[in-house]
Amino acid sequence: MKLQVALDRVSYDECFDILGQVNTSIDIIEVGTGVIKEYGLSIVRDIKNKYPEKMVLADVKICDAGKSESMKAFEYGADIVTVMSFADMNTIKACMDAAESAGKEVVVDLLNNKTPGILEALESLGITSVSAHIGKDQQKGSIGHDTFFDALKDTSFNIYVAGGINETNLDEYLNLNPSVVIVGSGITKAGDKKSKSELIKKCIS
Repeated sequence: MKLQVALDRVSYDECFDILGQVNTSIDIIEVGTGVIKEYGLSIVRDIKNKYPEKMVLADVKICDAGKSESMKAFEYGADIVTVMSFADMNTIKACMDAAESAGKEVVVDLLNNKTPGILEALESLGITSVSAHIGKDQQKGSIGHDTFFDALKDTSFNIYVAGGINETNLDEYLNLNPSVVIVGSGITKAGDKKSKSELIKKCIS
């Protein structure tokens, strides 16, 4: 099980300060949507150049123009991109094809999508990785993952879990048997970020 740190709502310098403290205990670096909007894809390139041994996920949340959007992120050093599950299936397929041609990966974000048959449609498309994602605004009053995600237990997807995860609520997400646990502020806002990331990594190892 891998640990992915999500760099969201932090400055350019804070991204590198945080990574300097936690890089030894994380497997994937996520450059969050807000950070990319603030600094552009160049920060993805800068992080990949600094940590070439780490997988870097660009959380670009693609909704259209799947091929060009994916390829641009890959050109800037991303190893993984995200596409929204509510996008047209042609868009998702284009992202998948672009990833395959570039030797990269794509993760389909299930944020706020409970469309009947969506999981089956993604499986038939050949998607291998999905994100069971509870968004920032959805987390208010929520504990653990959405029960809709329980259906993932009967699939062969590589599951990424995300949504206000920290060491105290981690067990609420582990019953999905995820491949990747994504932690944002549970690490990035901690006083001792190094110790916190090491603790969470130990809990999932």
